[in-house]
Amino acid sequence: MQLRGLRTGFIAIPILFISSQCQNVVDLSQSSWTVSNTALNISVPGRFPSQAHLDLYGAGKIGDPYHGLNDFSLRWVAWSNWTYTSAPLTSLDKSSASTWLLFQGLDTFTSIGFCGEHVGSTNNQFRQYHFDVTRLLRSCPEDPVLSINFGSAPNIVDEIANEPGQEQWPFGVEQQFEFGNRQFMRKEQSDFGWDWGPAFAPAGPWLPAYCIQLEHSTVYVRNVLIDVYRHGQRNNRIPDQEKPWVVNASIDYIGELPESSSLGYVLKNSSNIIIHKGELQNVNATLGSITGDVEIPDGSVNLWWPTGLGPQSLYHITIDIVSDDVRLGSTQRRIGFRTTVLNQDEVTGEQIDKGIAPGTNWHFEINGHPFFAKGSNLIPPDTFWPRVTVDKMRALFNSVISGRQNMLRVWSSGAYLPGFMYDLADEMGILLWSEFEFSDSLYPVDSEFLDNVFEEAKYQVRRINHHPSLAFWAGGNEMENLELSLLNQSAPDEYVRYKDEYEKLFLSTLFPAVFENSRSISYAPSSTSNGFISLNSGKAPYFQERYESLAEGSIYGETDYYKYDTSVAFDWHEYPVGRFSNEFGFHSMPSIQTWRQAVSPRDLHFNSSVIQLRNHHYPSGSLNTSNFDNTTKGMAEMTMGVERWYPVPNKTDPTANFSAWCHATQIFQAEYCGAQIQKLQFYRRGSGQPQRTLGALYWQLNDIWQAPTWSSIEYDGRWKMLHYTAKDLYSNIIISPFFNESTNELETYVTSDLWDDVVDAKVSAQWYDWSGEKLSVPGFETHLAVDVGALNSTCVHSTNLTSAFALFGANNMVLSLSVDAKGRLPNDEGVSRVFRHRNWFHASRLSTTNLQDPGLVLDYDASSRQFNVEATKAVAAWVWLDYPAGAVVAFEANGFYLAKGERRSIGYEVKNDDTGGRWLDGVTVQSLWDQTLTD
Repeated sequence: MQLRGLRTGFIAIPILFISSQCQNVVDLSQSSWTVSNTALNISVPGRFPSQAHLDLYGAGKIGDPYHGLNDFSLRWVAWSNWTYTSAPLTSLDKSSASTWLLFQGLDTFTSIGFCGEHVGSTNNQFRQYHFDVTRLLRSCPEDPVLSINFGSAPNIVDEIANEPGQEQWPFGVEQQFEFGNRQFMRKEQSDFGWDWGPAFAPAGPWLPAYCIQLEHSTVYVRNVLIDVYRHGQRNNRIPDQEKPWVVNASIDYIGELPESSSLGYVLKNSSNIIIHKGELQNVNATLGSITGDVEIPDGSVNLWWPTGLGPQSLYHITIDIVSDDVRLGSTQRRIGFRTTVLNQDEVTGEQIDKGIAPGTNWHFEINGHPFFAKGSNLIPPDTFWPRVTVDKMRALFNSVISGRQNMLRVWSSGAYLPGFMYDLADEMGILLWSEFEFSDSLYPVDSEFLDNVFEEAKYQVRRINHHPSLAFWAGGNEMENLELSLLNQSAPDEYVRYKDEYEKLFLSTLFPAVFENSRSISYAPSSTSNGFISLNSGKAPYFQERYESLAEGSIYGETDYYKYDTSVAFDWHEYPVGRFSNEFGFHSMPSIQTWRQAVSPRDLHFNSSVIQLRNHHYPSGSLNTSNFDNTTKGMAEMTMGVERWYPVPNKTDPTANFSAWCHATQIFQAEYCGAQIQKLQFYRRGSGQPQRTLGALYWQLNDIWQAPTWSSIEYDGRWKMLHYTAKDLYSNIIISPFFNESTNELETYVTSDLWDDVVDAKVSAQWYDWSGEKLSVPGFETHLAVDVGALNSTCVHSTNLTSAFALFGANNMVLSLSVDAKGRLPNDEGVSRVFRHRNWFHASRLSTTNLQDPGLVLDYDASSRQFNVEATKAVAAWVWLDYPAGAVVAFEANGFYLAKGERRSIGYEVKNDDTGGRWLDGVTVQSLWDQTLTD
């Protein structure tokens, strides 16, 4: 089966308003379907959209793909071809002027038949295809049947890789996780495995499809680009905020468009009040598209802001295609008026005078304002996208907002997000740093591959661009800092050749797809990188990349950071310095409640074969199903993190011990990532350092399944310790310790991401021993009044602890720090509010401190819907409220410290409850002290 290099059209997501002249629109999901493989003698009922694994599971032919080691035992499904066949389509009119099949997404390699005749083939999961079947329908003697044969992606890419003269790359450059040769397919790259997920390589019609019938001189809107920008704005350049707005609309259609066609528009606010209406100007029609624009006066619309920075003002725009006063087609989109730009300009002399290191900026600006991006990285929420629902994603995004995050990096090499996820982000104010689907490999650059990629990228840019939550396009993940670096190490003599190939794809193919369709969105070829030297708005490749052309003493670009030697986990000398951190993290185990969803009770122990083999860090790099050599390394990293820094669990009951170990790995993950967020040169404290750090996105937000990963939220939505810690440290104003172990110097910083100065903030400090008794440390100030600049960090206190350690013992000292400040959130016209934050510091590892039983007491107040926790005997470290399976609950706070005698009230939000409220009776409380107990 030859499937490469096919020249086929593509079709967009479902339109919101169907052309009034469309004779018939058949939603193919309403038809009956079967899924079959003749060679295997399998035929089962199917759904549409769906994927073969899901339909086989639904029919009882296979077990739950996510259970146990089924990701290994079900590989035969990926190695097989699967045919989706419809029941006869009885509602089609053979006399219609034209009939079209529209596929929103086919995964991935297909051959399509209609009425027994071949229609076409597809080879890109991310393109939308349309086919004219008018002739086939008219000649069909019966009601037509649609069949879609899905070829085995692993088989097909292996065939492509073995073609004569096929491109090859130096050893070690192409990162293989399980199935190989993923670089040859335009399919979700993580379907072939990653270090946080399984390799199912699914196949099937993963998005809806339609059959459209038209009369003459009518059109069907198949995709819409709406670009909202300031007059004169260009990509990657800071726009003039005083200029009027421009709304550019470009409509892709099928059908016949009369030459006299024009475009009308109506702009309404969220209250359905018309703000502007009229005709678009500069109308230009080409084959398959019609484009026009209009200016909207500055000040006549409200701005859209990310959460915490202002309101999410949204508008509805309707675009009509009109000819001779007849409306031929219409479409509606929800838009927002905002400018979002990635500022990579040279650091100015004025900035240097303020203490910012020379080099280039690397931060985001919203509506002309720099801000601190607080967030995480989003991976695919499921291997099987047809089971990703609006409700599930709303719950996940609610956790993002509850966690005080304003940006998600939508990691490349999953799938481009469906429109409803951008809709949710628009409503909630979550900026989505989006990426094209390339990661940790170099890719072919033959004309067939590049043409396919360009059509994919152009479609996705046009589909998504109207969403105000769209923050940025990156070409791929770790292409420069990892792939080109590996290449230079492996084959330095071929570096120039492969760098040129890299630029063909990421500068000369992907950037034009953005640049030629949008003025409002910035682009960079890779995350992570050192940015560009120059930007040319005239012609491709537009960029001159900086690569390693770095001036000494200057700072460029953004960073990522992973180091799994836990002995230096909290050594700030290890951390890179940059303007922005787009990835950093450490893996941990999920809770026992989550493990029980996928693992049999007999396998619930830390080193069981099932637990180890579901850990894909480190990956096998092949189809090896006994990857113990690599997975034990990842398990050992978690183990060593616990053993070096915390009391080692040693429960008598094996299941309780397993649960305690899972919990302990989450504590290490939270403290490790939390230390970076608040302390490191490139996180919150870095906003007031020479590197002027203005963003931190930890790796990773969510899980694709139940396994050890870097996530802060487990597969079903349960929060790990990390999510609570990040929520705390993403507060607008935080107080944080910075300790130099070599000198015993302790500095205290207050950091603010507000846009106004904070004046006369109250800082309090109190030392305790672990029994909870207060300590009086000579020379240590316990009350201060401090000022903090806007979007800045200030050292408010510094002291040397050598004499205090000699007096009290470092392992018996713990410090409580708090700050109270008045201020206003950006764009908040109301009265000032009080911002409070509390933090704790201990110089010794918790594995060696003099921990004591805090005597925790827990009660529940039904009237206030709050839990109350009190430490009655001693200081409590890492206080944790837990709850049973069957519900998903987010507490207002968790993983906190309590002083002796301190009582804290904790509210909660129920995100899902299958227990009928009985989860309340199963809430328990523990602290790090409980890790020392055997029962």
